[in-house]
Amino acid sequence: MSDPAAPLNLAVLVSGSGRTLENLLERIADGRLSARVGAVVSSRPDVRGVAIARRANVPVAVLPPAGRARDEWSAAVFGACRAAAADLVVMAGFLHLIDIPSDFVDRVINIHPSLLPAFGGRGFHGMHVHRAVLERGCTISGCTVHLVDAEYDHGRILLQRAVPVLPDDTPESLAARVFAAECAVLPEAIDRIATAARSSASYHSQTILPEASACTVRSAT
Repeated sequence: MSDPAAPLNLAVLVSGSGRTLENLLERIADGRLSARVGAVVSSRPDVRGVAIARRANVPVAVLPPAGRARDEWSAAVFGACRAAAADLVVMAGFLHLIDIPSDFVDRVINIHPSLLPAFGGRGFHGMHVHRAVLERGCTISGCTVHLVDAEYDHGRILLQRAVPVLPDDTPESLAARVFAAECAVLPEAIDRIATAARSSASYHSQTILPEASACTVRSAT
């Protein structure tokens, strides 16, 4: 951050509905999150996330990866983040593996709808995660904010929040409960990152919760 007193400047990466972006914008607007969204980058042109950004007068870059080498496309995405002078890049339903340039290492975070490392990796996103949790018979699920590296859902965990899995849950009801937790956890993680940046601490110091048991299996009795 060039000005430690300034709100954290975010670049938000989206691929779909933009619900997470919408939550961040609402919390910024009502003063619950001291940050600003300086840019939104979407991997698709026709998604609600783009419309949400434009309604909020946030600059939008639409950069589809189709037909481009990953390194070239990644450079374009981070070029947009760099042009917006982003302090932190937030993946908010961004469904792509991306190459992170050296100046953004430890400055890219993701919100994932499970207690990583359980139910993470390629193919585990959205309802796929919640169906897998229920099929496994877990009694606990939750969400994770983590640093992004060169693998899916692999970077260092910053903050987790557990939610119960109820006996009569469907993937949809579990998804709603987990998303409610995400809406609180991601802004909290951003606040803590901002606090660390102002004090020149490392983002790596922001593990908030001890490692949790990611899946307690329901008894068959």
